[in-house]
Amino acid sequence: MQHSKSYQNNSNPIVLFDGVCNLCTTSVRFLLAFNQKENLHFASLQSDYAKKLLSRFQVPTTDLNTIIFIENNQVYTKSTAAFELTKHVTYPWRAMYYFSYLPKSITDWIYNLISKNRYNWFGKKNHCMIPKPEWKHRFFE
Repeated sequence: MQHSKSYQNNSNPIVLFDGVCNLCTTSVRFLLAFNQKENLHFASLQSDYAKKLLSRFQVPTTDLNTIIFIENNQVYTKSTAAFELTKHVTYPWRAMYYFSYLPKSITDWIYNLISKNRYNWFGKKNHCMIPKPEWKHRFFE
């Protein structure tokens, strides 16, 4: 599914996620539901679009066990990406941003623990998430 607009540096903040991970796709559905401005856009890490974007931002693609959030030409990963995303959702969820004041070593340790076990704990699909028709305009392929 091709998006009618190309990625714009700050008008279309984009989330790159593991499209076969149940936890990741559930998180994307959460973001779609609580991002009232509808300014977040999405692409699975498995897509050609994500690979091109990662290359453009010189992000290594060897070990992508993280959500990647790109906004205003800044690339965020792991817990930092999650916290930055909370700025784009409604209250009370937005309040989760305050956890970003914890030491990054702790929040990334928790993030890495969940990331390493995500398939065992939450399962994995055989194919990437297919967005609902009303969400297709927010996805890049």
